[in-house]
Amino acid sequence: MTTVAPDRPVGGYLLGLIPLVLLGVGLGWVMWRALKKSPDPVRLIFKWILTAAGLVGLVAVAVYIHGILGKGWNPGGAIFGVLCLAVLGLFFALIWTPALVELAARPFGNLFDGGNVEPDPEAHYSRAMARRRRADFTGALADIRQQLEKFPTDFTGQMLRAEILAENLNDLPAAAITIQRMLQQPGHTPRNIAHALNSLADWELKYHQDPEAARVNLEQITALLPDTEQAVLAQQRLSHLPSRAYLLESHDRPQLRVTKGIENVGLLSSSRHLAAPPEEPSAQTSALVKQLEAHPQDAEAREQLAILYARHYQRLDLATDQLEQLINQPNQPARAVIRWLNLLADLQVRGNAPGEMIQDTLRRIIERFPNHAAAELARNRLDLMALELKAKAAPRTVRLGTYESNLGLKHGRPGTGR
Repeated sequence: MTTVAPDRPVGGYLLGLIPLVLLGVGLGWVMWRALKKSPDPVRLIFKWILTAAGLVGLVAVAVYIHGILGKGWNPGGAIFGVLCLAVLGLFFALIWTPALVELAARPFGNLFDGGNVEPDPEAHYSRAMARRRRADFTGALADIRQQLEKFPTDFTGQMLRAEILAENLNDLPAAAITIQRMLQQPGHTPRNIAHALNSLADWELKYHQDPEAARVNLEQITALLPDTEQAVLAQQRLSHLPSRAYLLESHDRPQLRVTKGIENVGLLSSSRHLAAPPEEPSAQTSALVKQLEAHPQDAEAREQLAILYARHYQRLDLATDQLEQLINQPNQPARAVIRWLNLLADLQVRGNAPGEMIQDTLRRIIERFPNHAAAELARNRLDLMALELKAKAAPRTVRLGTYESNLGLKHGRPGTGR
């Protein structure tokens, strides 16, 4: 009597197909990703075809072995089936072993070469710079233009174009237009903006001897970048802009005037009167005060004035006031603040200030710049401060003995009395 199996519902078949569909979709996604990342897609597709053929052969061998075992034990057929499986295994190993080895070694190689991550696209100007070295300035500008069409906001390319226009083609107005257009673009850092305008100011001074145009460019830095370190440095440079007359004189051939020298200079008892007279400290102080009245942000003049107050006038309080104005001015570079604090400590040591005051000055370096190399130097100086103050307070005196006068004019050998 035969038993008829009940019909399987259609929903049951569909549920059984869902895992197969998901497996197929996942396998297709993996194959697509591998195909996109592969350096040789054609070769990869050829491997897949060979793998599919090998799988068909594997299924055929499995069916053959199952048929042999179903009819009873057959040693010859079993050995043949095992040999076929070994051949297919060798076939798969030849196809996929290099890829598997590369996959296993890839994480270690990525530590050195960055892996398969594509670098960010960037402009290249090596060809343009080579043409510039060969004096092919038109060709260099053409190469730069091609790169800027792909990267219109690239700072390096725009500055290179401005340099060629200003320094090689003597077209400073075009260079200024290039820089001004770049300043209208968003995303440029304050350092790059200051560099571009400082370069334009340099070209105005060098090629046009125009300090007023340079002043306009430097003032643009303070307007575009207020309350920044770049603005402070621009103010410092504004304080020392040369005059137009000085720039013009520097381009003229200097006239050398030879004056009559001192006769018999080797027979003079002293040459002190030949040295140029030193500038009076009062005149230096007056000049520095006038400079600071005109340019209050001139850090160099204020620093020199502080040194004069401390060393010549012995007014440590006035020197401290000048240096504190520099130290407490916002947006000053760290290296400048560290130098002024160390200078203040030196002046305090020279002026016999209390040890606690000197130590407080050095501790300010550590507190304001704890991760700077100067903080470690300040700690070392604090550890040796007692020895430094002791050496300053008690200078070593050396007692000299008495010697017979005119010893070198006596006759005879030393110690013989002859």
